[in-house]
Amino acid sequence: MSRKKANLIISTFLIMMLALFFIFPLVWMIASSLKQEKDIYSQMTSIFAFLPSTNPKDWGIAYQQLFSRFPIFRYILNSVVYAISLTAGSLIVNSLAGYAFAKFNFWGKKALFAFLISLMVIPGATLLIQQFQVAKQLGILNTMLAVILPGMSSPFAIYMFRNAFEAIPANVSEAAEIEGAGSFRIFWSVLLPMAKPTIATIGTLSFIGSWNDYVWPLMVLNDSNQFPLQVAITNINNTQPVYMNQVMALLAISTIPLILVYAFFQKYLVQGLGSTGNGDK
Repeated sequence: MSRKKANLIISTFLIMMLALFFIFPLVWMIASSLKQEKDIYSQMTSIFAFLPSTNPKDWGIAYQQLFSRFPIFRYILNSVVYAISLTAGSLIVNSLAGYAFAKFNFWGKKALFAFLISLMVIPGATLLIQQFQVAKQLGILNTMLAVILPGMSSPFAIYMFRNAFEAIPANVSEAAEIEGAGSFRIFWSVLLPMAKPTIATIGTLSFIGSWNDYVWPLMVLNDSNQFPLQVAITNINNTQPVYMNQVMALLAISTIPLILVYAFFQKYLVQGLGSTGNGDK
């Protein structure tokens, strides 16, 4: 056996072991949601902890009880509305900003872009108080806008779109301009469709980030009817009595959409992140 083939086998084995290491908690969570609570604890130290109940009648018990105790559909709908709205807003705002940096020349462009890049090193958690004060001054606390607006602009997303548009040859825009297309028409009909990997990357990251967001919605929302699923999980987990199989069912409900989104856009996500450095000068 050649050294190259041996290294490939070892690398594949290590990757598979690492994948299993990360998959086991997910499998345990889903399996635990498909059995009665007493079985979760009795099977904790055996291989059956990673298997659903042998009785198919037990598979839906935790979900039925969970939906009967709490308004889960409302929380799911809130999360969907927040995530889709923020994702759409993020794509519009950041793509327009990236287009301006890539295709327009204006005074202070380089300095402004350098400042934008410097913002990427600032942890988002350090800006929460300032964002809360702005939301309070705007009078949008305890509304959907308070959750959605602050996440629509991202220095990283602007950087990604700027690089994507700069990587497109200038003669493409020039040809459209000769045909009579204006700046916005060139952006919307010509350049944006050519940046699909970046759109998918930013869209996926924005959706996942907004779906998983917990701290910011908790800060700006007081009405439990407006809580997204992640905030509701904490409240439900603190509501007595707490049933482990119902908690696992709730976590499965919040996790499965993210898995589906990532699986569907994985190819574009890899392409978009792989081309992050394109267009730098």
